[in-house]
Amino acid sequence: MKKLLYYIVYSLWYLLSLLPLRMLYWLSDIIFVIVFYVIHYRRRLVWVNLVTSFPEREPEEHKIIERNFYRWFCDYLVESIKLMTMKPEEIKRRLVFKNTEAIDQCINEGQSCAIYLGHFCNWEWVTSLPFWINPEAQCGQLYHPLENQDFDRLFLHVRQRFGAVCISMNESLRKILEYKKQGKPVVIGYIADQAPFWWNIHHWCQFLHHDTAVLSGTERIAAKLNHAVFYLDVKRIKRGYFEAEFKLITREPAKLKEFELTDLYFKNLEESIRRQPECYLWTHDRWKRTRQRFEQRFEVIDGKVHEKKTN
Repeated sequence: MKKLLYYIVYSLWYLLSLLPLRMLYWLSDIIFVIVFYVIHYRRRLVWVNLVTSFPEREPEEHKIIERNFYRWFCDYLVESIKLMTMKPEEIKRRLVFKNTEAIDQCINEGQSCAIYLGHFCNWEWVTSLPFWINPEAQCGQLYHPLENQDFDRLFLHVRQRFGAVCISMNESLRKILEYKKQGKPVVIGYIADQAPFWWNIHHWCQFLHHDTAVLSGTERIAAKLNHAVFYLDVKRIKRGYFEAEFKLITREPAKLKEFELTDLYFKNLEESIRRQPECYLWTHDRWKRTRQRFEQRFEVIDGKVHEKKTN
């Protein structure tokens, strides 16, 4: 049954991806009506996230952002479908990378790069980066493998079409070290705004008016391997068109204080979100883990998180 479902999903995805984007956007408009007005997909969560993230804004502004978010979200879905058969010249026209010369300079000087980005605008299309930078570098992104191996293979096929590789988060350091031993520079994307598991919480920061548990593994990898660190500032220009500018944070991450790099990333991401709040993934339960709950259940011993023993 799983195999059958896989082939059905693959076939539907492939056939839909053959449609031009203007037709897929018609489909997006239909999906928006269903998601927003009929099934109310996670609308309560989205509303709470918006109100608590922008307490300075009026309720009418929250409503506008909410509606525009669902329109963007449905566009993101069909844009991801299109990625399966999208031609290189089309995606290069629709997603333009800026300041790639800064990445090339690092590569030419033998330094690999770590790229911070978030669930903002269209992170799936960022896999087209290999078209824009020095081909001597291996582009890649960390990801969480799906439990279903068939569907995991399907998503890997789509995300790796343009030459970027997907690296499991559990194998990230080992894989990157393998490239280093081969003498091959890497440009690795880190979507670091997920809610960490309890035992991966080592730092909290202020993010959109929330005391936020954050992932800090990116800065540890960058410091350990001396990778230049950039923030990818993505903007939605209009429907189906984006710009992504590389902004250098540091070429010497080991010289920064602990968690300083993580804080800088979330500061940059918040600026991007405030500029275009409708383009952030508000359906994600980003603040489900609280510091109070963490301190009740866990303790940190020698830098590792342990669950407290109960009598």
